[in-house]
Amino acid sequence: MKKLKIAYVGFGKSTNRYHIPYLQIRDNFEIARVVTPTLMKNPEAQLALEATGTRFSTDIQDIIQDTTIDLVIIVTPAKSHFALAKQLLQAGKNVLLDKPAVEKLSEMQELIALANAANLFFMPFQNRRFDSDFLTVKKVIETGYLGRVIDIQVHMDHFRPDETVVTGSNFDGAFYGHGVHLVDQMVSLFGSPEKVQYDIRSTRQPLSTLDDHFAVDLFYPDHLKASVHATELALVPYPKWLIQGTKGTFIKQEVDQQENDLKAGIMPGVSGFGEDSPQAYGHLTYLNQNGDRIEKYIPSELGDYGRIYDAAYETLVNGAEKLITDAQMLRVIDILEGGFKNG
Repeated sequence: MKKLKIAYVGFGKSTNRYHIPYLQIRDNFEIARVVTPTLMKNPEAQLALEATGTRFSTDIQDIIQDTTIDLVIIVTPAKSHFALAKQLLQAGKNVLLDKPAVEKLSEMQELIALANAANLFFMPFQNRRFDSDFLTVKKVIETGYLGRVIDIQVHMDHFRPDETVVTGSNFDGAFYGHGVHLVDQMVSLFGSPEKVQYDIRSTRQPLSTLDDHFAVDLFYPDHLKASVHATELALVPYPKWLIQGTKGTFIKQEVDQQENDLKAGIMPGVSGFGEDSPQAYGHLTYLNQNGDRIEKYIPSELGDYGRIYDAAYETLVNGAEKLITDAQMLRVIDILEGGFKNG
């Protein structure tokens, strides 16, 4: 089995929480290099990797000049993504880019064109395609219990009141930060919407220039509406998922447990990691072929953010199609940017 040599640009919380723990239970990747502006900021994590042969430095040229690197993962603040990805693609490197990948559709178009012209791998790290709750929703829809889906809502709600006036660009707000996950999930399920309507606001402090609340409707053929929502002022949150179809309804209250486990120091590979308790299973109500009303709880699929790496491996080593297509990448950024074109 071929082992891919990878390098990280960035060694902060995201790299150490959402990336490396999943690689440590896979034997087809080797973390060869890490470039970070601040060495020994996380000495325990750095020393642990150095003990396995990973080389740390502060200069991205160390990655560019290393011809053994098969894939570079950029996990840095979002504003740096475009310039770093462009630099690496121009240097002939395959790139997996954390999200939100870029702010503008034109930037995504440029990166995709660079990658395709040089026959390079380029894809955003849309790990929430492998959320437990999303995988469960996908399975419920595919089984046909709901009939034709007519309305689907997904929420990313918190209660984090804050009266601080915050300023910044649209790229720093909730729609880019949270919406990139939810919009990508809808695009992966249903494709490109025919029309999009936006409600994007700053609700905690109306004088803020950064949005913290959005409700965005994506309209599809056959009168399907997919709605993505997030707020920081939901003391009692909405269900994570609410789906209505011509034959049934599916409601799931709870979010994927991977992030909670990671924050608690429970790592991938440990028994029970990311698993829902039965109390967190989604509730399905549907009419069977006899017209009988059936209610049951659907055991949650097991999420695994590391499957993004598995997909990248299959493309790079075995020539599989990319998990996230160029068309999907472009449409997601187009929808995000579109929320601010008339605002």
